Amino acid sequence: MWPNGSSLGPCFRPTNITLEERRMIASPWFAASFCLVGLASNLLALSVLGGTRQSNSQVRSSFLTFLCGLVITDFMGLLITGAIVVSQHAILFDWHSVDPSCCLCRFMGVVMVFFGLSPLLLGAAMASERYLGITRPFSRPAATSQRRAWTTVGVVWAAALALGLLPLLGVGRYTVQYPGSWCFLTLGPEPGDVAFGLLFAFLGCFSVGLSLLLNTISVATLCHVYHGQEAAQQRPRDCEVEMMAQLTGIMVVATVCWMPLLVFIAQTVLRSPPVMNAAGKLSETTEKQLLIYLRVATWNQILDPWVYILFRRAVIRRLQPGLSARPRSFSLQPQLTRRATVP
Repeated sequence: MWPNGSSLGPCFRPTNITLEERRMIASPWFAASFCLVGLASNLLALSVLGGTRQSNSQVRSSFLTFLCGLVITDFMGLLITGAIVVSQHAILFDWHSVDPSCCLCRFMGVVMVFFGLSPLLLGAAMASERYLGITRPFSRPAATSQRRAWTTVGVVWAAALALGLLPLLGVGRYTVQYPGSWCFLTLGPEPGDVAFGLLFAFLGCFSVGLSLLLNTISVATLCHVYHGQEAAQQRPRDCEVEMMAQLTGIMVVATVCWMPLLVFIAQTVLRSPPVMNAAGKLSETTEKQLLIYLRVATWNQILDPWVYILFRRAVIRRLQPGLSARPRSFSLQPQLTRRATVP
């Protein structure tokens, strides 16, 4: 616990900003506009998903279930964190006065970790499901049911929540971050802070790396099927290509938005000598870098729904009318299943 936090709570540490600087940095209009755009984007994606949930393909239906879980996660993340940040920017309330016991700060820290890690883990789960469906069709049932897909989404949420609760159990700490409008994990030299920071960064990087590996293999397999000797019989349907296009877009967005922050967290907690001094103070440069990387990461919640909205066959066919004249082709999974049943 830092000297200035002994009477107020463990989430307060020295900051490098004045009230006038907070007014200049913390624009309520920008924060509110950002949240509204993100919420509207996710609501639009949910409405589009609602119109396409009745799919003839069970594989497609399970994939839409994963997408629905991802959009719900992004929407709720923007709604909860946006409500706190916009309120703070609007009235510039003092955390010491409003939250002396650090309950709100800890809640926001858990929310930030949960809604930050969940989309990355969901992306890895979706990549794994498509990898098995395309490259290992005989290693699992012909189609993943919606119930099983929702169970997977629930497991991902539970894992992300368990990680977010670790600081409440003594592993790491949540503290108020520059410019005093949000709470997040502490980039300090204490063993608990280092362990929690590395665990968060590792799980995020592992999820992105696993998605990259599995999606690359899946796309290569689809390309091979398209151009193989039996392409006429085994060519995947447009929906399978559409699913991989959407999944690849989600992976690219997650990589661009989250990797800078994850790498920065790992580098900062491992830096020697420590970036944070004994009083809990970070350099101004480190504080500003963390804020910039966090803002870049939050774009993931806005861009995710647009990947699904724009990477649909209906939109692509409007841009490329020639694709609508293409003959219908058979699905890779049903084709292989039918061959397996031949005596």
